Amino acid sequence: MADVGADERAQALVALLTERGLTLAVAETDTGGLIGSLITDVPGCSAVFLGGVTPYPNEAKARLLAIPRDLIAEHGSVSREVAIAMAAGIRRALHADIAVAETGVAGPTGGSDDRPVGTVWLACVGPDDHVIAERHVWDRDREGNKRLTAERALELIGEAAERGGA
Repeated sequence: MADVGADERAQALVALLTERGLTLAVAETDTGGLIGSLITDVPGCSAVFLGGVTPYPNEAKARLLAIPRDLIAEHGSVSREVAIAMAAGIRRALHADIAVAETGVAGPTGGSDDRPVGTVWLACVGPDDHVIAERHVWDRDREGNKRLTAERALELIGEAAERGGA
C-alpha cells in the first residue's frame, strides 16, 4: 500500500486536473497499475482519469501502444525512447491531455550492468506536447521501487498540469 504522502499527492493531483479541465492516461510496466490505483482511490477521479494499460511483455507494448518493434529492439524496453513512446501511445489511444508512462526493473532479479535492479525510465507528455523523461535507479526492494516510481509519476503529472492547464 502506498504511504499517506502518495495518497495526499493523488488527491491534490485529481483536484488540480479537475480545476484545469485536463484528462490523464497511464501506461505502467513494473508498477503493475500502482499509479492508476493511487489515482482511482480518489473520489471524483472519473472526471479526469481516462484509464491505463499495464503492458509487461514487449509484444503487448508494441500492440497496445503502437510502439515500433524495432524501437524496442534497438533501445531495449527499459529506455528513454520506449518510455516516451509508451506515454505518447497511451495519450493518443485514450485522447488524453496528459499521459505518463514508466518502464523498469523493479527487482529483485532481471537487472543487468547497464540496467541494474531499480532502474526505471519515466516519461510524461503534457497538453503542450512538452516531454519530460527521467531515469532513476532506486535502491529499495521491489515494493519500494514500485512506490518511488509511482510517487515520482504523480509529481510529473502535476508538473505537466501546471505547465499546460487552462
